[in-house]
Amino acid sequence: MKNNTILVADDDKAHRTMLKTLLGGWGYVVSEADDGSTAIEKVQEQSFDLVLMDIRMLKVSGIAALDEIKSFNPAIPVIIMTAYSSVETAIEAMKKGAYDYLTKPFDFDKLKLIIARAMDHTRLKEENRILKESLGKHFDRQNIIGQSRGMLKLLETAAQVAPSEATVMITGESGTGKELVAGAIHFNSSRADGPFVKINCAAITETLLESELFGHEKGSFTGAERRKEGRFVQAHKGTLFLDEVSEMPLTMQAKLLRVLQEREVTRVGGEKVILVDVRVIVATNKKLADMIREGSFREDLYYRLNVVNLEIPPLRERRKDIPLLAQHFLGIFSEKNRKKIKGYTPDAMDHLIRYEWPGNVREMMNAVERGVILARSEYLDKGDISIMQESPGGNDEFFPISGDIPGDITLEEVEKVAVLKTLESAGGNKSETARRLGITRRTLHKKLKKYGVMP
Repeated sequence: MKNNTILVADDDKAHRTMLKTLLGGWGYVVSEADDGSTAIEKVQEQSFDLVLMDIRMLKVSGIAALDEIKSFNPAIPVIIMTAYSSVETAIEAMKKGAYDYLTKPFDFDKLKLIIARAMDHTRLKEENRILKESLGKHFDRQNIIGQSRGMLKLLETAAQVAPSEATVMITGESGTGKELVAGAIHFNSSRADGPFVKINCAAITETLLESELFGHEKGSFTGAERRKEGRFVQAHKGTLFLDEVSEMPLTMQAKLLRVLQEREVTRVGGEKVILVDVRVIVATNKKLADMIREGSFREDLYYRLNVVNLEIPPLRERRKDIPLLAQHFLGIFSEKNRKKIKGYTPDAMDHLIRYEWPGNVREMMNAVERGVILARSEYLDKGDISIMQESPGGNDEFFPISGDIPGDITLEEVEKVAVLKTLESAGGNKSETARRLGITRRTLHKKLKKYGVMP
């Protein structure tokens, strides 16, 4: 088995010599380049497994060389070295495709770990390329139903990324099945025998989220009657799924970033550093790019999390899958409710296919279950599936608010009616209410508190 090759690009000869000696001692074959232009030439002339490159060089900078190297060979991992630890420089490099960055002077243990991870990443990418067809055939979908082009593309990418250690960001509207996809990735990975730990960042208050993620020591705060291990420790050797990561407060985002960089946690109220081996998968129904511009989500954390992005199409964009899903849910809920429902009338199926499904697969699942419970014959009819109201313009749309609003009501009172009516139509589910209103769960809590609905 051949030794991995590394190109060290740095205009500081003493630094290159030190790195060559260090990396050679770790078993790597090292080549040198004294400038960005030389690094570009060497990459074009021979094959390297990794490039370790300084960002500041006199003739051609590391950033400019990174552009050229990635355009020539997008697969090669490039680790940027910098004496300037500004977030802006690091983010610019990662935007352009850098695998990671290190600040001088180095922590040699960290350098060794990052290089090893990058090598594993390259190896797994090559294995995925070779096994692509096989993975496509044998990937266990974990009850993910779909034959539309969008879903087949999503599943193909999920099959490729599952065996790797890459951090995955799953995006899509509420109810599209992001947790199912995360589970499918975990159970088709080398960590399948390890734990799959889930946490909804929107469902836990800011004060408790740190304890939930990192654990706490006995007596570290009021109510901490015993030591508790956090979700990161619980997910050791497995996968941690962070749902609704967009709802994480900025202070917690900074702490999460540190854990992702260092792969270690400290319990609240404790001092002991705990090493964790965890793959992270996150999900969000928000546009994080907009949140970054607004200053409510860290850009550096975004690039740490968004190594591989899987976007789940909304149900209205994959109508081909609706009959498959409808039949799948019919079988599940018929058995659950001990009813012998054979299928749908043509009118009912047409009703399902034409509906816009603002709540996506989750809404459809609930609609079919209600239909099975209320069914009066062996086939579900349109009347059994109560899913939509007729809008004034004649279009089939979803309206959570009903009833006339007086002409003399204030704007604040209109808002209160809208919030409370939506909360009622969502069955008291605050996450669903916030989604329908297009606001964060935290904003909803503030409004409900103002209305006297919450203490």
